[in-house]
Parts: sequence; structure tokens; C-alpha cells
Amino acid sequence: MTTEQKTSKTFYIILWAAQVLLALTFIWAGFMKIFKPEDLPFPWIKDNPNLVLITGIVDLLAGLGIVLPALLRVQPKLTVLTAYGIIALMITASIFHISRGEAKDIGFNIFILLIAIFIAWGRQKKYG
Repeated sequence: MTTEQKTSKTFYIILWAAQVLLALTFIWAGFMKIFKPEDLPFPWIKDNPNLVLITGIVDLLAGLGIVLPALLRVQPKLTVLTAYGIIALMITASIFHISRGEAKDIGFNIFILLIAIFIAWGRQKKYG
């Protein structure tokens, strides 16, 4: 195996790990927002029950969309589009939190944003 093949294999392992991390995060968040919102510690949840349900559905779809198309090799470009959607979602979530005076809470959104950018870039390289 050449050095280039090893680097490529390592890159795709890291890419898949990032996708699985986002998938688990979003699927968990989606289920919690849909089925157990009262167990979540976020102050905005009590103020916006409809937004909680909508974002729960979006989170669940994001969690599935970031892995299933690439995993099943059915329209794998949808993984790239899902990553772009997650980028937009994290930017919107950051703006939402800043508007509520919760700027100190956007670190996680920025972390997820950076992972989604990496996935979009990595999968775009492969499927673009």
C-alpha cells in the first residue's frame, strides 16, 4: 500500500467518524426534542414548544441524511447537501442564541458547524 493510499484511507476513516458523530448527535437531539423536551436544560425550550418540535424533526432528518446516502450509496451527493443544511442550521441557531442574549452558549454550534464544513468539503471532493 502506497503512502497516498494510506493517507486516503485515513482521511475517509476520519470523514466517516465525523459523519457518525454528527448523526448520533442529531438523532439524539431530534428524539429528545420530539419525545422528551422537558428533560432538556435549554431555557428556550419552555418558551417555544412549536420551535422545539420543528427543530426536533429537522435534527432527526439531519442525523439520518448525514450518513444514510453515503452509507447506502443511494444519491450520495445528498450527504453533501445535508452537510450544507447543517451549516445553515448552525448559523441560524447561533444567531437565535445571540438574539436571546445567549452568545456564551454557541460554542457547541460552532463545533458542529466546523465538523459539517469538513464533511461537506470531504464528501464534495469525492462526489463533486
